[in-house]
Amino acid sequence: MPKIGFYRPFEKERLDAELKLVGEYGLRNKRELWRVQMVLSKIRNAARNLLTLDSDDPKRIFEGQALMRRMYKYGLLSETQDKLDYVLALQPNDFLERRLQTVVFKQGLAKSIHHARVLIRQKHIRVGKQVVDIASFMVRVDSQKHVDFALTSPFGGGRPGRNKRKNLAKKAAGGGGDEDDE
Repeated sequence: MPKIGFYRPFEKERLDAELKLVGEYGLRNKRELWRVQMVLSKIRNAARNLLTLDSDDPKRIFEGQALMRRMYKYGLLSETQDKLDYVLALQPNDFLERRLQTVVFKQGLAKSIHHARVLIRQKHIRVGKQVVDIASFMVRVDSQKHVDFALTSPFGGGRPGRNKRKNLAKKAAGGGGDEDDE
């Protein structure tokens, strides 16, 4: 990925806006945000180039429909937003809302956006039948309803965690004595 150069590296408004997004979506660092901005700029450029062509140009029709189909598939645009102009209006927030980390938090599987990232990294989350451990995984609209705890995870009915097993062993051996830790 090419390095994103800033003409004004210490522009306060931009720095504050980036930091706010990093905190709001639980990103690890600003590089994750810059990566999203780069993808967005490439998509916008493609849409801008297609808009310069005639409306009945076969390239504009074919590539425009492909671009719009991809936007619908990832839930970045709704089916009613069927013009390339809507692609130009996309914001980084729209992409960040479709990340697995955000979806896990919004569905209530995690207590916070940061907890969602930890659950994903520790392989507690699956999309469909596939365990996904990438927090920046873009969730498609059709697979959003299949985001759930992994079958092997203690949260998803798998084997109990280390502490739970230790406490069960302690109860079995000692007859369930003084329990003050979890």
